[in-house]
Amino acid sequence: MKPSIGLKLPNRWTVGAVVIALIVVLPILSVFWLAAHPTENIWPHLLATTLPRYLANTGILMAGVGVLTAAIGTGSAWLVVMYDFPGKRWLQWALLMPLAVPAYVGAYALVDFLEYAGPVQTTMRGLFGWENARSYWFPEIRSRTAAILVLSAALYPYVYILARAAFREQSSAGYDVARALGVGPWGRFVRVGLPLARPAIAAGAIVAIMETVNDFGTVDYFAVQTLTTGIFSTWFQTRNVGGAAQIATLALVLIVICVLLERYSRRRSRFFQTARNTRPVVAHKLTGVWGAGVALACFLPFGFGFVLPVAVLLTHASDSHVWAEPGLLDAMWHTIFVGGAAAILTVLGALFMVYGVRLSQSRVPRLLMPVTSIGYAAPGAVLGLGILIPMATLDNAVADTVLAWTGYDPGLLITGTAGALVLTYFVRFFAIAQGASDAALGRVAPSLSMASRSLGRGAGDTLREVHLPLIRGTIGSALLLVFVDCVKELPATILLRGPFNYDTLATRVHEKASLENLTDAAPAALIICLVGLVAVALLARANR
Repeated sequence: MKPSIGLKLPNRWTVGAVVIALIVVLPILSVFWLAAHPTENIWPHLLATTLPRYLANTGILMAGVGVLTAAIGTGSAWLVVMYDFPGKRWLQWALLMPLAVPAYVGAYALVDFLEYAGPVQTTMRGLFGWENARSYWFPEIRSRTAAILVLSAALYPYVYILARAAFREQSSAGYDVARALGVGPWGRFVRVGLPLARPAIAAGAIVAIMETVNDFGTVDYFAVQTLTTGIFSTWFQTRNVGGAAQIATLALVLIVICVLLERYSRRRSRFFQTARNTRPVVAHKLTGVWGAGVALACFLPFGFGFVLPVAVLLTHASDSHVWAEPGLLDAMWHTIFVGGAAAILTVLGALFMVYGVRLSQSRVPRLLMPVTSIGYAAPGAVLGLGILIPMATLDNAVADTVLAWTGYDPGLLITGTAGALVLTYFVRFFAIAQGASDAALGRVAPSLSMASRSLGRGAGDTLREVHLPLIRGTIGSALLLVFVDCVKELPATILLRGPFNYDTLATRVHEKASLENLTDAAPAALIICLVGLVAVALLARANR
């Protein structure tokens, strides 16, 4: 009698990859579900009152930051690649340093520097003898324009680093031909350099736009009502989950439309290198007034995005007593614990998933893996909402069941602890760890895995004994990058720490600065900037 042929069950790597992908995707699906099934449909009310203002402000911020970051990042990248000028050696790395300063920290510092009681206006009144604010005109600091400037100063390095790499990889042949035809520097930039670097510039600008939609601290401090602030106000003030989810869905749709429009605009653009051994671009030496002017142009973004906010923070943190304020040590420990746990779990999950997809014979994990990158595109407030409501429902159901069976109330196991924060960070920054893991494993020769398997090693042993020693540098960098992003994350942290007041450095800075107490906010802000500098150092090292 023939044995029955059973179904072939998927291995643990395939199952694990699918489970991890579902964990990342489910919060987004949860937001869509909540938006489609509100307990009280306030969408008509939102359309008639606040939503047009949220949408207009968000759209203007996206357009303004997108254009400004593209201009600053591309312009500075072009200058440091194409010209040799005084200070270039350190300025090309200094231009990355604003990434270490979260936009909301830059907003607090700018207001402190330019407000009525700040050093700028105080000096002006002393010099010109003005008695009060009615004696002179000064731009409104807490405004939409200021928000665009602050966000652009913090986010332009995303464009700069990609544009700089694109310009460096170009061949000098195209520029030599253009120069021989009498095309000047501006013409060479517009006709040769810019079209070739456009995909990189667009990618950086899209990241900056996504971070703009995600921002809460800057726009809240400048009193600019956006879709993100609308999520918070609808959820905290009216307790309407469905309305908040509907606004969150609109924010997601905006980001998706922006990405699709950019890809559609360059669908027929194709640029290729014509030879393998291309001649690199030779930087043209500038001296005198031109050299000084280019150096100043490159210093301004660095000065506004890094030097100014850090100088203001150092001034406020110069007194030793502010470092002993109650709550700072707890916030630091909470940040290290939550960020560290999230970074470890995220990188391990990404490594497991990428490795599992490579081993799997099924198409399902391969189709799901690209979808997991949507977490990075989703604003933190959106993910927080998509995780908080389902997890709170599950928590309450589990607690009620345990109480009914045992008489013991375990409380909220996820949303009542830091677990919800760790899960949100996992989903939000999974794309970073996944990209690093995929690139690292892709550099390992397949023959090494085949040799290991032929010697009787299993898939897990091969990963541990062959792959990990070869990719540990990249994995370590991914751990650090995810940790830094967790430290800076504000919207999701504010949304999820509410039930148990689990303060982190980011929430402490926001809370103190919102009360106009920048002195107590300065130590936590400086620690965040210091952690961010480590990530900048990694980026600089990787892009030498």
